[in-house]
Amino acid sequence: MLDHLLIITTGGTIDKIYFDDKSDYQVGEPQIAGTLHHMNVAFEYEMQALMRKDSLHMNDDDRQAIRAAVEASRARHVLITHGTDSMVETARALGGLGDHRIVLTGALHPARFRDSDAVFNIGCALGAVQCVPPGVWIAMNGVVWDPDEVVKNVAENRFERKGRR
Repeated sequence: MLDHLLIITTGGTIDKIYFDDKSDYQVGEPQIAGTLHHMNVAFEYEMQALMRKDSLHMNDDDRQAIRAAVEASRARHVLITHGTDSMVETARALGGLGDHRIVLTGALHPARFRDSDAVFNIGCALGAVQCVPPGVWIAMNGVVWDPDEVVKNVAENRFERKGRR
């Protein structure tokens, strides 16, 4: 049973919004709080908006800040929304945190888009964080991945097992 869930948001495509005047995308406010509200979830959670970065711009200092936020929390169940381009690197940087169950998820299309995979991925991550053994996991494309066994296939715009190509 989920006693307390810490949600850490870091930015990425899941939180991107389109600025028509600029004809570009920028990382906006975290979208997961609205998603959870509409899902009418039946558990307590705390949300911590740690940063608003495209994961292509994440660095070791950012990963250390995420790790420190997990270590500072009393929560043993942690869901992290993250950009997909460096999600695997961040997941690997979070290893060895004892009995924490940490699941990273994101989206390949902004959550504000009608055909986004964000709600599906968040739902999978919420189920996963309650069921996985302690460790760090990635929930994308309907699969819960071990970070050491997954890569993002940029050409196919999906996550898949290493060596599948």
